[in-house]
Amino acid sequence: MKKQATIALNAVATAVVLAFSVTAHAAPTSFALSGYDASSNLTVNTGSNATTPATTPATTYNYYVSPTGSDTAAGTKAAPFKTLARAAKAVTKAGTTVFVAPGTYDGGFKTTANGTAAARIYWVSTTKWGAKIVPPANSTNKNAWDNRGNYVSIIGFEVDGSKVRSGTKWTLGIYTGGSYNVIEGNHVHHTATTIPCNSAGGSAIGVDSYYKGVMTDVVGNVVHDIGPAGCTYVQGIYVSTSGTIKNNVVYRVGSAAIHLWHDATNVKIINNTVSSSVFGIIVGGGDFYFTSAGANNVAVYNNVVYDNKYGISEQGKTGTGNSYKNNLVYKNTTYDWQLRNGLKHTGTISSDPLLAGYSRTAAMPNFKPSTSSPVIGRGIATYALPTDIDGKPRNASTGYDIGAYQH
Repeated sequence: MKKQATIALNAVATAVVLAFSVTAHAAPTSFALSGYDASSNLTVNTGSNATTPATTPATTYNYYVSPTGSDTAAGTKAAPFKTLARAAKAVTKAGTTVFVAPGTYDGGFKTTANGTAAARIYWVSTTKWGAKIVPPANSTNKNAWDNRGNYVSIIGFEVDGSKVRSGTKWTLGIYTGGSYNVIEGNHVHHTATTIPCNSAGGSAIGVDSYYKGVMTDVVGNVVHDIGPAGCTYVQGIYVSTSGTIKNNVVYRVGSAAIHLWHDATNVKIINNTVSSSVFGIIVGGGDFYFTSAGANNVAVYNNVVYDNKYGISEQGKTGTGNSYKNNLVYKNTTYDWQLRNGLKHTGTISSDPLLAGYSRTAAMPNFKPSTSSPVIGRGIATYALPTDIDGKPRNASTGYDIGAYQH
């Protein structure tokens, strides 16, 4: 693939509490959920473009993974698997949840099972960012996580590519080629930083049309330090199909923080904060797989696009149905806007976002709005999720802020 795709998803609430379990050979492992937003134990998407909270249904099948488990075990709470690769082989049916305890796990595995609209497959890090996926000793896969299944939700993992070891270097963090998938609440960082800069490309989160996938949602993820600096082929969130990209924070990316390409169309890019990259947001189509229509019917609303080289840009083939509303676009040194087909942006704020603790070089900058930020109350409700990246409510009484964080 020349580039990768990433797309958005919707946040919805759930209340799930799990008990303790005991492996056959180790001290008890806790599978209790923690680290998610205060309004619920876990944020889970139940389908593309959902706009109201829903409880995650109990699934018929459940597996458990712990660093103290064993791949010869049964995968139960009392006898969990040790690796994600072993769990991937066990998941064969719709209506399955895999609960992954905190710890470090080798990446480079593939998930292929399909859920259904009524019985999704959930992969859940029981502590948000507690289950860390890292390069194995001898990598044989360019992906940290390669998902080809449909109706799959990947929730709350950390993908850390910083410690490159032997074998194939990762060019992709979380990649999905299936349909109706959800990539939510993950932390993907320091991937593809040492790869050659060529048209093979790469991305932190890729949502792809190559296998005819449609309608994947990318919601509430934190993505940073991706690709060699200035490499035009490596993206943050890369989407080449339909879906949503909402409430994400993306910074320090070799090329574009958010990039639509290939067959991308009908994408909602809402309430993201992107910074410190070459491009902020690219809306475009080219190098087509199955269609030559170009990127059309793309909504870009309520985003903070700040301190990049280029701001919001249409490239390649684009349509007249794209719309750009209520974004803060500022301090993008070459240009803030480049639209085509006579399109105009509306409700734009062209001033410093006055973030609480922004720095281009800080390990984890604070992208929340300060009390004097111009983003407060300046967003619109259209396509916005009911909560921000931290689960804080967005509604008519609090006002809709611009960016991933609500004040």
